[in-house]
Amino acid sequence: DEIAISAAKNWLKEHLRFLEIEKDIKFQVELKEGSAALTSIFKREKIGANDTSAAVGYAPYTPVENITYETERYLNSKEFKKEFPETGEDVKIMVSRIDDMLDITFAMPLIDRFIKSEDDYFRKKEEIVEKVKNFILENFDFKNFSINYNTLDKRGYGVEGVYLTVTGTSAESADSGQVGRGNRANGVISLNRPASEEAAAGKNPVAHVGKIYNLLSFRIAEKIYEEVSGLKEVYVWLLSQIGQPIDSPKLISVQTVLEKGVKMKDVENQIKNVVEAHVANISSFVDELIKGKVNFC
Repeated sequence: DEIAISAAKNWLKEHLRFLEIEKDIKFQVELKEGSAALTSIFKREKIGANDTSAAVGYAPYTPVENITYETERYLNSKEFKKEFPETGEDVKIMVSRIDDMLDITFAMPLIDRFIKSEDDYFRKKEEIVEKVKNFILENFDFKNFSINYNTLDKRGYGVEGVYLTVTGTSAESADSGQVGRGNRANGVISLNRPASEEAAAGKNPVAHVGKIYNLLSFRIAEKIYEEVSGLKEVYVWLLSQIGQPIDSPKLISVQTVLEKGVKMKDVENQIKNVVEAHVANISSFVDELIKGKVNFC
């Protein structure tokens, strides 16, 4: 319990700067032992997969995925929070594209202690929208876009017409979400992309392929795209079979979209080499996961 609570407190302190950990949070640890069959996996010479599961990763981001990911990172950056200390960390961004026109809608609460009045709230909103607009113009090729911020807001409704929080997250109002409803392992939710059957969060990084293969599939796809010339897109599928060593997937499948003039026979061996190298070194990847060196979600 001590380890779990300590880890939770450290994460909360790092990510929610207005949350008073000792005052605002009650910790309840629900860690239990697994079944005898599943826990025996850790005693074997080679650690086996604790589930039969499938995962898929892809590279690169589309322009819309990239702008979505980077804008959220910007809104939660130290630089932005220093300039706009009144903004909370609970950020949600939805971006849709029709031809070359983007529609960007995002929600981000303001902290009540920094807001003097309703007029002050809406004035700060305008400043934030202008800042986001400049960020997009300076960092991306899109010039035609609309920005919509906290669209439930309505003047004249007092506190019911604005998005204010004490802590910077809507979790204080019991809107706490669930594992699996949040970002995919690569930090976005793309409805036109294939998705893994499991979420990466909340799973052990030693034998739970729902975490390991989820993240490894993205790692392999990214490396193939970086190291092999002539590829537009890369998709990597990994399938595990319960009990089988995690470095011996039941199935590995790679799908590519090639640049014009490139043939599969020109890149097949290079792709195979990248895949084999990462699977052979899966123990090193697991070690990175254990030490928290792999960023995800």
